[in-house]
Amino acid sequence: MLRRWLKRRNKLILVSFLLVLVGCSSSFVEIRGERIYVEIADTPDERERGLMFREDLCSNCGMLFVFEEEGKYLFWMKNVSFPLDFIFINKEGIIVDFISAEPCVEDPCTTFAPSQASLYVLEVNRGEGSSFSVGDRISFSL
Repeated sequence: MLRRWLKRRNKLILVSFLLVLVGCSSSFVEIRGERIYVEIADTPDERERGLMFREDLCSNCGMLFVFEEEGKYLFWMKNVSFPLDFIFINKEGIIVDFISAEPCVEDPCTTFAPSQASLYVLEVNRGEGSSFSVGDRISFSL
């Protein structure tokens, strides 16, 4: 019995390690019943770095930028090597804008701003946000 418990415990440790290694998290958002696992960027340093210098982003994963107050925050694709969808979300958890962006190849980089103020911005691989629309409600499990 002890041997089986140790074997199960080791599997759980391995699975937890692999989830951390591939960048997935236990935090997620749900939009239209679709779950997206998110890394949270809620400090100035985390928000500034974002997804820079990464090779890719796993499927159904994203980065959720959390701000202190609603605003029209600018985003860019500097040092990001794959295209993204930006999903701008207000304080009520409603999508207020949606922008698709390519990696920056020229300096200065293009900046992207929402049409309305947002409190959260969700970045996902381009195309993974295409089934969502302005007005959709998001639920958070952070």
